[in-house]
Amino acid sequence: MNDSHDPALIARLEDALLRLPRIQRDIFLAVRLDALSYGEIAERTGLTSGQVERLFAGALGNFSRNLRDPSRQRWRRWFR
Repeated sequence: MNDSHDPALIARLEDALLRLPRIQRDIFLAVRLDALSYGEIAERTGLTSGQVERLFAGALGNFSRNLRDPSRQRWRRWFR
């Protein structure tokens, strides 16, 4: 069986993706699935290219941590 058709893996990937903050998830999908550049995403969202790049980097880190630890909780940034 090919790993890309493994239902358990697909469920883990979906869960890790859904636990990203909305803006990170949207940018992650725009870069990875839609193959948009940071500049194209910036034009569409009103963000700067630098902001898009930082949000994508954050999404990669969070996605990776979510995959490694499925019980990881999303923490809201109340005190920043």
